[in-house]
Amino acid sequence: MSITIGVIKETSPGERRVAMAPRVMDMLAKVGAQFIVERGAGMEAGFTDSEYEGKGARMVATADEVLKSAEILLAVHVEDSSSLKSGQIVVGMCDPLSQPKFIAQIAQRGITLFSMELIPRITRAQSMDVLSSMATVAGYKAVLLAAVEQPRMFPLMMTAAGTIPAARVLVIGAGVAGLQAISTARRLGAVVSGYDVRAAVKEQIESLGAKFVVIDAGESGEGTGGYAKQLSEDAINRQREALGDVMKEMDVVITTAAVPGKKAPLLITAAMARKMASGSVIVDLAAERGGNCELTKPGETVVDNGVTILGPLNLPASIPNNASQMYARNLSTFLKNMINKEGQLNIDLADEITKETLVARDGKVANPRVEALLGTAVNA
Repeated sequence: MSITIGVIKETSPGERRVAMAPRVMDMLAKVGAQFIVERGAGMEAGFTDSEYEGKGARMVATADEVLKSAEILLAVHVEDSSSLKSGQIVVGMCDPLSQPKFIAQIAQRGITLFSMELIPRITRAQSMDVLSSMATVAGYKAVLLAAVEQPRMFPLMMTAAGTIPAARVLVIGAGVAGLQAISTARRLGAVVSGYDVRAAVKEQIESLGAKFVVIDAGESGEGTGGYAKQLSEDAINRQREALGDVMKEMDVVITTAAVPGKKAPLLITAAMARKMASGSVIVDLAAERGGNCELTKPGETVVDNGVTILGPLNLPASIPNNASQMYARNLSTFLKNMINKEGQLNIDLADEITKETLVARDGKVANPRVEALLGTAVNA
């Protein structure tokens, strides 16, 4: 008997992505999976119902119809729908380290939940890494937003009316989003610098043609799993002072520094931002977690002392076609890892990928980190 996979239209405000793209469905169809899809689910991402039907999906009118038939539900954002059934398997993004109580509620309803944000940073799981995929989109779009907002052009231009100097761009944080931002800004012709608390990324920044900004914060920012760790307050103050001097020379600053499950570190104070030249732009990709800039207002554009600060939310949803294709491939590779030769889902907790991403099962929270956060919340 084949597995039935359900896909519904996302209902979060502003969300235009869909959890499965038609061209990716073949990956799971080859292992015997069948699809049931809500009509219009992919419309905002540029995928028509006929494209899904052409790949063998059964189209239904409502999300409830999908949930009644699907053994596995694929989602961009996991929501606690009343139509979810006990025993149903849900795979998607649910921010479990920031929303442990939500995970507990899902668990109590007997739903099995996999969190794609918890894909381990190992070689075997690279093709499943949702955070990296979506960060790629966000880093690209951040540069485009900056280019539109700032009153200068990015590339060096030698014209009959004189020479126009290239824009100067600083990217703070050299994770996937930061490196993509550096690469995109370079393609647009800007002179780009990059900074990260992890000295190990110096080579990556320079390989993209950017200058690595050296700042001695007094301690290493190397964390586990390829992430940066939170610096001490003293180190952060040193970092801010040195960054402020660098920022004064920049036309654009893009910040990407975030720590999983925690409030984003404050790297740019109001005083630092106000020292930038009028017309300068700051794009704060950490806005969803409070922002790296003190002046950031999530989801808003702020102009302070002539400096424009953007706090965009959910940038991947603004390029939904490509973001959905990347996300769908991540999900498909993840599921294929758990489907056995008989075409059935095998939840093998001996597999590191399965174990790390499983957050709810058999009526209980299944992830130790989420459990620990729930204990903290109860005792607070």
